[in-house]
Amino acid sequence: MRCAVWRTAGALVHSDKLEVHYEGSLLSGRWALGPEVKRGALAGGAMLYDTSRAGNVSAEWFEPHYWAARGEIEGVARGRGAAHFLRAGDGRRYVLRHYRRGGLFARLGGDRFSWHDEQSTRPFAEWRLTYRLHRAGLPVPAPVAARYLQRGASYSGDILTERLPTVGSLAACLRTGALSVLTWISIGRCIRRFHDLGVCHADLNAHNVLLSEENVYLVDFDRCRLRAPGWWRDGNLVRLRRSLEKVTWGLPAERFGEADWHGLLDGYRQSAAEPPPA
Repeated sequence: MRCAVWRTAGALVHSDKLEVHYEGSLLSGRWALGPEVKRGALAGGAMLYDTSRAGNVSAEWFEPHYWAARGEIEGVARGRGAAHFLRAGDGRRYVLRHYRRGGLFARLGGDRFSWHDEQSTRPFAEWRLTYRLHRAGLPVPAPVAARYLQRGASYSGDILTERLPTVGSLAACLRTGALSVLTWISIGRCIRRFHDLGVCHADLNAHNVLLSEENVYLVDFDRCRLRAPGWWRDGNLVRLRRSLEKVTWGLPAERFGEADWHGLLDGYRQSAAEPPPA
């Protein structure tokens, strides 16, 4: 029997006294963009890049065929935005993701988005937020570069990040076996760290939680926002719960159940300063 989607009690989210709106402002203040971040003009657009991670970025870096010609594509993940897993000649590993529309809009707009201004383009907005989260010490991939190309009233975009040394996504790991209660607790604690800084993940699902032997990471901050405390935290958790039920449908019952979910919530309730139980 499948687990019902269970909303966390409001007290779980709102009982803490963290000044999240204040913490969120720190992301733009204490962790503002540093001098290593440069903007480069491109034909029909522009790019942002971190010179401390890649000082020789060019427009070619955003084209999969450039990496394919060099034999440096290790794999491709299909989805709303195709992601190419790269290993450069110097050994550095990257993920190149092209922005695409999802749902019904995928057929209408494909990879085109309405143009407003440079700062509100999806690749630039996600790159800046990921940069600040990384500088704040949160477990996210380091952003390397992002670009947009404008044509008339629309634009397309791409983002390049460092590839994390992970075992796989939460969804992939659950397909191979059950997770320990300590792993579920660590997942909850990881999510809480982001919520404590007011990070509202727009698509918190089992594919955007990555696991390594020692750490839990969140990825894909497209359309994410910094928000004051509110019921959106519950919405994030409910969305993840639904995703877990979807990816484990038809798998052995021990892959995901009530005990696992409560382990995640126990980790979420813990203060980020507390060590996990031994």
